[in-house]
Amino acid sequence: MPNKKHLVIASHCGAETLGIALDLVKKLDPACVVREIARNKALHIIHELGDGAKTALFEKFDSLKLDYSNIEPKAKKLLIADMDSTIINCECLDELADFAGVKEQVSAITERAMAGELDFEGALKERVMMLKGLSKSAMQKCYDERVKLNAGAIEMISGLKENGAYCALVSGGFKFFTSKIRQLVGFNEDNSNEFIYSKDELSGKVKMPILGKEAKLERLQNLCKEKDIALEDCIAIGDGANDLMMIEAAGLGIAYMAKPIVAAKAPARINSGNLESVLLFCGIG
Repeated sequence: MPNKKHLVIASHCGAETLGIALDLVKKLDPACVVREIARNKALHIIHELGDGAKTALFEKFDSLKLDYSNIEPKAKKLLIADMDSTIINCECLDELADFAGVKEQVSAITERAMAGELDFEGALKERVMMLKGLSKSAMQKCYDERVKLNAGAIEMISGLKENGAYCALVSGGFKFFTSKIRQLVGFNEDNSNEFIYSKDELSGKVKMPILGKEAKLERLQNLCKEKDIALEDCIAIGDGANDLMMIEAAGLGIAYMAKPIVAAKAPARINSGNLESVLLFCGIG
């Protein structure tokens, strides 16, 4: 195949859905070569489909809640991951806002910021100011009651580390949460913003500088330099506009249940919500 291209398809809905996906590919490219990554779960397909055909195909994959990657499946040496709505099930600031009685207002700002409609730094400062006076005990209750891991988070980190990868959590959220998730899931490090407290309450201010999209990309680049790892050998995963720079820079950039602006530019997508697909995208069955 002189113009060979790679496609990994992962299904968490069973063999039947995977079979439907394979039939769709074969109709477009009968000469494609199919290799199994995990029985009834993931396939690596070598094909010669053009961009137009792939676009139509991927729309069908999206409707089937299939996960897919356009990158050749190879083991990677570094993972850099967003936290809110990627590793965990929620946006922590939105949940804190519920305890402060301002969830509707804060959630509206979060949605626009993650869609790329608002400046991230300004939106973060505005939301934190609305949480002024919230106690640390309320924050702990929020973590205990609201924050849950997304499917496959622990398995993903365990599998990547078993295959020699370094795993970094890089969040525009806050250390209060990232430090706990780092320990729970098994990340090697966590990077995030920090609240400023007044006694045991939020002061409404954030420590500077704010960790946003540029800082996420910078941490990816610095880790590559520190550990002598090529960007091609890295995974970046996230759901929001502030993750896009690192997703586009990494060899395997993954949009997780992502906003349209992110999904449109990422070479890999997770539509199922199951983070174990990251392992399958790396050829780890």
